[in-house]
Amino acid sequence: MAQKKKLLTVDDLWQLERIGALSLAPDGAQAVCSVTRFAMDDNKGASSLWLLSTFGGEARRLTSCGEKDGLPAWSPRGDRIAFVARREQEGRKDETPQLYVIAPDGGEARRVSDFAPGIDAFKWFPDGKRIAFIAWVWPDTRGTKAQAKRFKEFKDRKESAYVTSEAQYRFWDRNLPMGRVAHLHVLDVATGRVRDLFEGGALELPRADPDANMFDISPDGKRIVFSFDPQAQKQPDHCKALVEVDVRSARARTLLIDPAWDFEAPRFSPDGARLAFTANHQGKTHTAPNFLALLETGRPWRVLSEAWDHSVNAPLRWAGDGASLVFSAEDRGRCNLYRFPTDGGAPTLATQGGWVQGFDVAGDTVVSTADAMDHPVRVQAQHGRAPAQRIERFNDALLAKFRLGAWDEITLAGAQGEDVQMWVVYPPGFDRKKKYPLLHAIHGGPHAASGDTFHYRWNNQVFAAQGYVVACVNYHGSSGFGHAFLDSITRRWGELELQDVEAGTDWLLRQPWADRKRVFATGGSYGGYMVAWMNGHVARERYNAYVCHAGCFDWTAMFSDDGYPWFVKELGAWYWDDPAKIQSQSPHAFAKAMQTPTLVIHGALDYRVPDQQGLAYYNTLKAKGVDARLVWFPDENHWILKPRNSKLWYGEFFDWLKAHDTAKGSKAAKPKLHG
Repeated sequence: MAQKKKLLTVDDLWQLERIGALSLAPDGAQAVCSVTRFAMDDNKGASSLWLLSTFGGEARRLTSCGEKDGLPAWSPRGDRIAFVARREQEGRKDETPQLYVIAPDGGEARRVSDFAPGIDAFKWFPDGKRIAFIAWVWPDTRGTKAQAKRFKEFKDRKESAYVTSEAQYRFWDRNLPMGRVAHLHVLDVATGRVRDLFEGGALELPRADPDANMFDISPDGKRIVFSFDPQAQKQPDHCKALVEVDVRSARARTLLIDPAWDFEAPRFSPDGARLAFTANHQGKTHTAPNFLALLETGRPWRVLSEAWDHSVNAPLRWAGDGASLVFSAEDRGRCNLYRFPTDGGAPTLATQGGWVQGFDVAGDTVVSTADAMDHPVRVQAQHGRAPAQRIERFNDALLAKFRLGAWDEITLAGAQGEDVQMWVVYPPGFDRKKKYPLLHAIHGGPHAASGDTFHYRWNNQVFAAQGYVVACVNYHGSSGFGHAFLDSITRRWGELELQDVEAGTDWLLRQPWADRKRVFATGGSYGGYMVAWMNGHVARERYNAYVCHAGCFDWTAMFSDDGYPWFVKELGAWYWDDPAKIQSQSPHAFAKAMQTPTLVIHGALDYRVPDQQGLAYYNTLKAKGVDARLVWFPDENHWILKPRNSKLWYGEFFDWLKAHDTAKGSKAAKPKLHG
């Protein structure tokens, strides 16, 4: 007799193997990817590298000694794979991430760098003998030994204060390294010798989490092009120039600079004669899409994708023949892989999402990672124009044990009479003759989207397995629906988005299976802002309860976040110039009307939406006598990333909904404690 399938839970999510970065061998025959496995009991994960044949077959584990082996990259000759790790080798444990290389046929990985400040990202030089890497260094200090000395002195200092005069000094969940900037370095793989290409000058890479997409090496290995903020006072919203540095002399020259355009993601063509990059017309609007652009020797730079109403994502990859570029872009709640010809033709679909999370190209072979509503990330390969085929089976045996919910893609008449997309995910075994509670899961951003994706932190299948019909509205302002739709909410946040969410609720309530007395709304980040906004604008009887995760509550106090320069552009004024305009878009200004019970969740390491936002919202509800509960994580950022904390998050989430479910007893029922 067949075994009865189970419902998906948070514990099951943490048993799934999570596929990360991948790299394709130069001949296209193999790919390497990182795979992370978590242990709930140990409350941590370990990442290793795996080899996959692009023609199918069993995956082979390549590394097992490190805890966080990641960012693999195949050497140009295909004889080695480099990766970043912190390991113990030859009696010495890495204090900071270092570079390792390993042969694809196995053996022991070898540490090839010994750079005290650590290594953030890297690329191989075409000769396979050198690696260019990013590291945060003291700009007034010369030489590897001197940097190591400064690093030790800073690590051993007794003071704890962070002191700065910079306008940009923190990102996401950490302070930027105090007194340091991100430089490009060249590593000789054989000798370990390191040279700082920016040493003694004012050049640096952008400070917001610099990665390997910010620079590229010419095919002859003589030049590196990178993005650079030319203004003295660095800010994340500044327009970046493209600068080229000569590897031998370290002399730099500006290739492109325009105060109205932001240039990023440079990528040399196979022959080195052309440079592809993304160009964003910030002078027109701060929400402008990323265009695909091209710079050719002896010609002015030009935009290739202006007529295509999509935003181009980094990275860019040239096809083997140099006639087209491959990249991902969002399209109506999906993220696909596209080929865009450089001769002015129309783009073609290379890989259909789901949601493409990463990819690589070698010759006419493309490998990509993508997830969808019913499965986590998978790897597939495509040779030439042949159909793509999946090349791993990491999670198949585990997923086969579960019943998952079906889903629909609905089009609503939203704000301004315009079409709005809504995903509806049904409980497993859904019966249209029965009644079901309704649950909004409102996405953040706001310029992001609810997609055909398997989201570990807000997993629609786990929500649906608890018996809820889950609705995900891609409200006005969402990405992937054209620039006019995305830009429509600028300087009037909350207005159109609320109309769209309410249109979604109206649609749900018209369905014969909807339980009109059991309706909930939840959201994170901007979705958290939305449920706080709804609490001040929607009648108490509309929703049983809200869940606000890392939500924005007070736009004036939000000036303490790591992206404060954007608010004047999004909200339409500095708070000191037009406080009324700011308050008109701020949930806290409507606190008098708030009556709906709310679970407030926040992490202390959240610098994108600082935790004082959640605490102020919770305190406000308590002061008003509104039923509220607080879950505050001292060791989490904007996201809940630790297994045990994630389990508690889901437990509190569901217990809160059940405590305010009219079909399950009194609203005053107390949620049980977890952990």
